[in-house]
Amino acid sequence: MKNKRLLIFVAVVALVVFLSSYRLDAYITRPGGAYELSPLVEVAGGDEDDEGSLSLMTVSMLTATPALYVWAKFQDGYKVMPPEQVRSPHESDEEYNVRQLKLMSDSQVNALQIAFEQAELPYEVINDGVFVLNVLDGGAADGILAPGDRVLEVDGNNFSEMQEFIDYLSDKKAGEQVEVLYERDDREISTDIGLAPLPTDPERVGLGISFVEDKRIETTPEVKIDSDTIGGPSAGLMFTLEILNQLVDEDITKGYDIAGTGTMESDGSVGRIGGIDQKIMAADSAGIDIFFAPNAAVEGGGDSNYTIAVETAEKIGTAMEIVPVDTVEDALAFLEELQPR
Repeated sequence: MKNKRLLIFVAVVALVVFLSSYRLDAYITRPGGAYELSPLVEVAGGDEDDEGSLSLMTVSMLTATPALYVWAKFQDGYKVMPPEQVRSPHESDEEYNVRQLKLMSDSQVNALQIAFEQAELPYEVINDGVFVLNVLDGGAADGILAPGDRVLEVDGNNFSEMQEFIDYLSDKKAGEQVEVLYERDDREISTDIGLAPLPTDPERVGLGISFVEDKRIETTPEVKIDSDTIGGPSAGLMFTLEILNQLVDEDITKGYDIAGTGTMESDGSVGRIGGIDQKIMAADSAGIDIFFAPNAAVEGGGDSNYTIAVETAEKIGTAMEIVPVDTVEDALAFLEELQPR
């Protein structure tokens, strides 16, 4: 009898461990939180006497386990997502994280550019080479380059635009050696790489990497942004507003707690994002007064972020005001007309 009870106990413990720790090939997303931006953004000599706040919104993402999967099916605001809706093809978890941090970095460059243009202050955008997002298995750079590396030169040539980099390699042949100077962990490394057919397109020759331009921006006054643990581009609009709020003397929040979401493009337009309904829920829980939601149309049809945000707000019964924005000027125009609290 004792042995039978022991076996049952061991079986139950093993089942609990399995249900709570076995990693499924899926993800769980849920409402995250509101993060006030003033502690993350520091404009040298900037205005700090603001009564309201500007916050970015997050969505939490977890790797699904059997227990979490079942739990998510019965919880408001929780979603089960297959990997193809989260990661790009051929992208590992590490490469996904690198891409998200790079998207956040690029969104900050745009946020700084637009904020300084609105404040009519000087800035300069500088190209620092090519940023490696992922390295294809079996490609020429497999085992040599890694996600997060910066390719500074190829055969002594640096490239001010990504297309120049592509054009230079397109003239090469399979087996031809190129000297690649790249940066990793603040250290410059030079190595020879033999070009090879791309695993995804054997008719073309290259390094076998996916990449984006690596840009940075220098501003006067200097701005420091501490967001190393936050990924993705969706806080671009709110970073723009926070930077501008510190650049100008007046308090553009008028004493309200304001949040929002949306990418910030280099032309000042605000792009749509994912998880808008979950961000509305998180903002309501955080006591946000006003929420800016992207109003950009959806290619091929479908509801805009703003439409989904309004529907979610009505569903949860929040008193938070949802404001549609297509550009940063839309947000600034709303704040200009806002009566002080």
